[in-house]
Amino acid sequence: MLCEKVLGNIKEDKYKNKDIDYVDIEWHETFKKIHKKTSSKGREVGIRLGNEILVKGLNQGDVLWCEGNDAVAVNIPQCEVISVKAENSVLVPKICYEIGNRHAALFKGNDENEFITPYNEPMLEMLSKIHKHSEGKCYGTIVEKRIEKLNFDNAISSTVNNHTH
Repeated sequence: MLCEKVLGNIKEDKYKNKDIDYVDIEWHETFKKIHKKTSSKGREVGIRLGNEILVKGLNQGDVLWCEGNDAVAVNIPQCEVISVKAENSVLVPKICYEIGNRHAALFKGNDENEFITPYNEPMLEMLSKIHKHSEGKCYGTIVEKRIEKLNFDNAISSTVNNHTH
């Protein structure tokens, strides 16, 4: 099957009673126009999207195909992430700058002053070393590696590009 546009999202009422077949799209593939995948039910799925996907990206639950009672939707699987939490809000700009300076995706976390970015070891080490002296005290970060789904509703910067220096 060939899917050429996003028809909606499984959160919409019209897809509520559909039999959903998921196709896994890794978080770093969500801004790609062309994919060849196999769905969870074994369907061969070709995806060829327009240029709008380069800005919008694919999201969890996006419906790519629907016929009768069947639909194919996007699943963005869990991945390794780094959670970094500032002990004090004075560190928030530094955390965001350092992640952005490495052109990494950045997501707001669930807690105050918490941010999520996809895992890589140099990033983990760098974020662990961030600290700042303010008002006679030294503040640092609480950094943790874990596995979870990235929440694109909390994306601050999630565009994936091939920018290099």
